[in-house]
Amino acid sequence: MDKEDEIPVEQTVSDIETTSLSSGEVEAKNADNTLIFVDNHKDEFEGLELTPEEERHLWRGRYGILFSLIMLINTVLFIDKATMSYASILGLFESTNIDTSQYDDLNSIFYVGYTIGQALNFLLQKVSLSKFMTIILFLWSVIVFLHCAAYNFVGLIFLRLFLGFTESVIVPAMEVTLFQFFTPKERATLQPIFWVSCVGTPIVIAGFIAYGVLHITNSISPWKIFMIITGGLTIITTAISAYLYPSDPSKARFLTDKEKYFLIKRVQKESSSSISQNVVKRYQVIEALKDPISWLFALFAFLLMLANNLNYQQNLLYVSLGVSNLGSTLVSVAGACFSTLYMIAGSLIIHYWPNHSAFAIAFANVPSIASGIAMVLIPWSNKLALLAMLVLGANTYGLAYIVGLGWATSSASGNTKRYVRNFMFMIAYGISNIVSPQIWKGNQSERYYAAWAIQIVLAWFGSTVVGYIIFFILKARNRKRLELIKLNTDATGKIVKYKENGEKTIERVEIANLDLTDHENKNFIYPL
Repeated sequence: MDKEDEIPVEQTVSDIETTSLSSGEVEAKNADNTLIFVDNHKDEFEGLELTPEEERHLWRGRYGILFSLIMLINTVLFIDKATMSYASILGLFESTNIDTSQYDDLNSIFYVGYTIGQALNFLLQKVSLSKFMTIILFLWSVIVFLHCAAYNFVGLIFLRLFLGFTESVIVPAMEVTLFQFFTPKERATLQPIFWVSCVGTPIVIAGFIAYGVLHITNSISPWKIFMIITGGLTIITTAISAYLYPSDPSKARFLTDKEKYFLIKRVQKESSSSISQNVVKRYQVIEALKDPISWLFALFAFLLMLANNLNYQQNLLYVSLGVSNLGSTLVSVAGACFSTLYMIAGSLIIHYWPNHSAFAIAFANVPSIASGIAMVLIPWSNKLALLAMLVLGANTYGLAYIVGLGWATSSASGNTKRYVRNFMFMIAYGISNIVSPQIWKGNQSERYYAAWAIQIVLAWFGSTVVGYIIFFILKARNRKRLELIKLNTDATGKIVKYKENGEKTIERVEIANLDLTDHENKNFIYPL
């Protein structure tokens, strides 16, 4: 660093407001990982702009390669999640001698593993994201294949437990990648499209696979053939990810150095937040736990996911309404197509009416509330109306989860704080999914009044109320921050570096490079 770039170590009016950094300075090791890359290419690219052709190449890299890869992983992930639902009508019960009560328990056991696996979030921050994803995806594919060897309830218990454990961190990892490569506005629009690959596309693909498997005449049980096919898709996805999945923008092999440089600067500027940091910071853990918003998002996830076992129950419910096993796969496909259209509609609302996440949550939950009430009130003899309401109820509320998860991530700054909030959200998600199958048990006949009541009041209405509480709290915080920004427009901070001779220097950098939390960085504006 040149002598004129060095700044005396002193507090000024434009220094960062901090709660944990008494000097107002951050050591280089605690700054954004991408800062080294930016510093190394600063002289080469500063003052330049991307040409139209370079912008197009950057767009193709982010959307055509990275976003497509993330959607592929998510699609295969949720095809695997759907395997148990389809296996229930493909001979799983007969091959393994389990009943519907044990089937519900297996869904709970999966989420026991899923909840325990959230501890991997802290390992996720400390290691290479690319290598971590490759290992996790490979283990996941192996466990899917091993399902074919299961012949009793005990074997399925262990397989579902370990599958939940390995799958648990994949979604948080992909959310981190979206945060690294896309601006807040881009992420808000992309989230529903991204999650089409979980609530729409996988069910369509799995439905057609199941439909085809039902026509196979073979000594191997159809549900095992189904597992072999989905396991094969998973191993192919693992191979692609091993080559392409990046740890952060500075390591994206599908971008040029110039594109990486401008992407990093762009994301940091728009988000006022760091991109990547491998140091787990204790004070950020404490701040995340003290922030009521973190607990509200966890409550939101817990309430909403009380309805999530509906996705596992729907094929059995279709059959109870008189639909054949073959027909239920086609009804599931039709429902998934409707869900896809609903996600796209949600994406358009978020894009053209930004900062209204709570409304998007209500948009997702209100149809489910209406359908739940109908499932309780419509006479059992009116099977067609019940079938229509079941399709509606099971295929809209997923948008609320999508919006909530993305909002939880984007409304926190500081890498460790963001990981902790994700951890809390997913722990609540996992615990709720352990509970969710149990609300369908007991002597409820085919109407399941208790299950529908819990879903209507707690899952869909309750989570909507929590979403609006979060909205109003963050809106009040933003009002105060915007007043502060008017008084002080400087969005820079100080970073401490040491020369080879041990001499300490202080450099001014953009505040987004310092990996500060949203409480420390008063320039951070909460997305609404």
